[in-house]
Amino acid sequence: MLRNLRLENAELSILLVNDSLMKELNHKFRGLDKTTDVLSFPQQELSTGSYQSTTHGLSAKKSEDFVLGDIVINLQAAKRQSPEHQMSFTDEMRWLLIHGILHLIGYDHEKSKYAEGKMRQKEKELLEYISGKEMN
Repeated sequence: MLRNLRLENAELSILLVNDSLMKELNHKFRGLDKTTDVLSFPQQELSTGSYQSTTHGLSAKKSEDFVLGDIVINLQAAKRQSPEHQMSFTDEMRWLLIHGILHLIGYDHEKSKYAEGKMRQKEKELLEYISGKEMN
């Protein structure tokens, strides 16, 4: 997936947690006293305009190794959400990973309806790419 995003030199940390630890992290870092499905912690400052409008936002870093950031995925939330999203557990985990990575590179679905649409389209594209199948 990072190769598809032209970030093959990026290093990424992934932590798998349960509801309890995710609630604690969400409270500590976002001030929300509830669990969530995925959190992203970027290690790189993105230039204004984010990933989409800056030729991958991290173009100066493309040719050298660098730490993109950390993603925390809640396994219990993935298990709960997969039937709701009509996905297998594996595809739900893939989607959460994609969602987290897109946040690391500047996508933000909470910014506007347009930004949400762009992020959802990219999520679908990447899920199809890494799943090796088309999603309906």
